[in-house]
Amino acid sequence: MSNIETLLPNKTLRVAINFGNAVLAQKLSDTEFEGVSVSLARYICEQLGVTPEFNFYQSAGSVVEDAEHNAWDIAFLARDKQRAVHIGFTSPYVVIEGAYLVLTDSPYRVSADIDQAGLSLSVGENAAYDLYLTRTLQHADIVRAPTTPLAVDYFIEQNLTAGAGVRAPLLRFAKANPQYRVLDDSFMSIEQALAFNRRLEPLRDTLQELVEAFKENGMARAVLDQTEQHDAAVAELNQTSHYEAI
Repeated sequence: MSNIETLLPNKTLRVAINFGNAVLAQKLSDTEFEGVSVSLARYICEQLGVTPEFNFYQSAGSVVEDAEHNAWDIAFLARDKQRAVHIGFTSPYVVIEGAYLVLTDSPYRVSADIDQAGLSLSVGENAAYDLYLTRTLQHADIVRAPTTPLAVDYFIEQNLTAGAGVRAPLLRFAKANPQYRVLDDSFMSIEQALAFNRRLEPLRDTLQELVEAFKENGMARAVLDQTEQHDAAVAELNQTSHYEAI
């Protein structure tokens, strides 16, 4: 931790929080917010002896874009090889599932059914699901909404085949709107990790150790349960922190 005074001379850590992923962060009011990413940020700042400066976003794509403008020191993003060109990542702290929302009477039963010519799906622009599906889909068309939550609106308003997103929020939506259902399988597992500005590379090992401690001491599971994110899984311990770019 001897590098902290040099890297953070004001003893302030700029933290990007994305409210677009309700599994990780929830806005309760103009001044109150919570979630596993918020708790992890506060835990890291406490252990480093620095003060968090929270900056809020509505989409992961906006967080990634601001990384190029040196707007934050740490953030909470899905690990992706394309993002890793410019952003550092620790091992994941939470794993969530990417799933499809479809009409209840849709003939499609599994995720592979969606990848057909003439079919279309919505996704939040530059979200992890967008990056992954852009690389892997062979036939279906992708319609990009400005944020992940708006992907559901795009799916409905544009009469698309499916809407891509995080399984837990999609299940809640389908429960409240029985004309929709979520496909049983997942099209991807999403590793949510601590992302850091590359100038903090000297702190990589320290940040990695703190992420692992946050999982091992039970804090990650406790916060997920307290915020009713029971479907999200805590990532396995001791995964590699060296995530290589493409």
